[in-house]
Amino acid sequence: MLSASVWSATPGDIRQSGFVYCVNGVIDTFNPQLASSGLVVDTLSAQLYDRLLDVDPYTYRLIPELAERWEILDNGAVYRFYLRHNVAFQKTAWFTPARPLNADDVVFSFSRIFDRQHPWHNINGGNYPYFDSLQFADTVQSVKKLDTYTVEIRLNSPDASFLWHLATHYSPILSAEYADTLTRKGQQEKLDRQPVGTGPFMLSEYRAGQYIRLARHPGYWKGVPRMPQVVIDIGVGGTGRLSKLITGECDVLAYPAASQLSILRDDPRLRLTLRPGMNIAYLAFNTRKPPLDRPEVRQALALAINNERLMESIYYGTAETAASILPRASWAYDNHVHVTEYNPKQARDVLKKLGLEHLYLTLWVPSASQSWNPSPLKTAELIQADMAQIGVRIRIVQVEGRFQGERLMAMNHDLTLSGWATDSNDPDSFFRPLLSCAAIRSQTNYAHWCDPQFDAVLHKALLSQQLALRIESYNEAQQILATALPVLPLASSLRLQAYRHDIQGLVLSPFGNASFAGVHRDASEEAKP
Repeated sequence: MLSASVWSATPGDIRQSGFVYCVNGVIDTFNPQLASSGLVVDTLSAQLYDRLLDVDPYTYRLIPELAERWEILDNGAVYRFYLRHNVAFQKTAWFTPARPLNADDVVFSFSRIFDRQHPWHNINGGNYPYFDSLQFADTVQSVKKLDTYTVEIRLNSPDASFLWHLATHYSPILSAEYADTLTRKGQQEKLDRQPVGTGPFMLSEYRAGQYIRLARHPGYWKGVPRMPQVVIDIGVGGTGRLSKLITGECDVLAYPAASQLSILRDDPRLRLTLRPGMNIAYLAFNTRKPPLDRPEVRQALALAINNERLMESIYYGTAETAASILPRASWAYDNHVHVTEYNPKQARDVLKKLGLEHLYLTLWVPSASQSWNPSPLKTAELIQADMAQIGVRIRIVQVEGRFQGERLMAMNHDLTLSGWATDSNDPDSFFRPLLSCAAIRSQTNYAHWCDPQFDAVLHKALLSQQLALRIESYNEAQQILATALPVLPLASSLRLQAYRHDIQGLVLSPFGNASFAGVHRDASEEAKP
């Protein structure tokens, strides 16, 4: 990991030249291609890198980013991208680019992921969780440079969701020139640890467990970012971050707890933004572990959970009870699916009939707050209390963020509280990463559930560009999930962000954090008492 000097700037210095963004998170890599979720995808990717396409946070439509335009050919099996000219890569302490972005960079960025024989595929582990869960290494036939600023990606079969996956923050464009330089030095592992992108900010300092300092990229193609630096404070959680916001040590608080809303609303020095979020919080059953391998057991346990109390005690009116793994904002949401009934008596009766009235289960819980769940541990405790009412004993095991995926895929757990947020408006970005057979291998399917019929329905949904046909397939997929119940959807929450009154230009997107390039401090607001 990048070594860092002592954080020498005082909060006063930062207020003059930037802002402090406070968020819970752990860093394993600075390359979103290698991440399954978390800080690098939700926050850092939009600062360090650009993608071929972006998603408009207001219209939810695909818009150009590094690709000025694109064409869909062969009924969705071929995609051609025409790149912007004169897009500069960042000049960092570890790399000075000799040329602007071109087709070689796009080919390198995606060939590394999709081509298992590519010399860079296995560097730093060879796992690309998001794309592995989509089986793109099997479905992408070729990534070709047609000329200096044109790239063509050819698939084995049509995929109507493909553009949306390229618009996610998992799809940064890296520098092929930087990769070549590291290859000559025999230092390939640095590509993902000392990042070089085309984004508005570049990595300046990193101190593990404390902070990340970003410096603005003066050659940014959209114009010089307004703030010289951003400090991302990852050192304090819970009420400590709220205290920092109130005292001015933090300028922005990501994912405030819903229980803190009244404090945030009542303080005239603070502002609060709420937006619908493309996210889902859920309880995953380990379907490979008896007795949870039986759908009737999973259905019985679901009856014991008091969703209404979860909404009141965890979300305080900032979420709605989920009936589907898809958020209600999705265009493929099935309005015929129902929230699981709360009926502890029926749950007890079913378990007794099955001879399982004295179950003892472990529930694994992430320790940090998430965009889909501000209080995972409290949620677990409420579920524990609900299960006790039907005679099921639950042992709660807290799992730290960086180890969570690895330990959950070891299959020792019975239940896990998890969630998913995507910067894509395509339903495929929920179904395949969370519940496809391939997602077991890519370590994003915590239920370890594999149903070939479900996978076939998802594949059918990708073959047509017609929305009506895709909706029909996704409705079928949701009906399969409602019956099998490998995961119990709990809540789809609003995205919350609190900030100091003098901070301007902060965009909160349903699809993950937007660029900080336009963020600035309003001196007239700052001067007010």
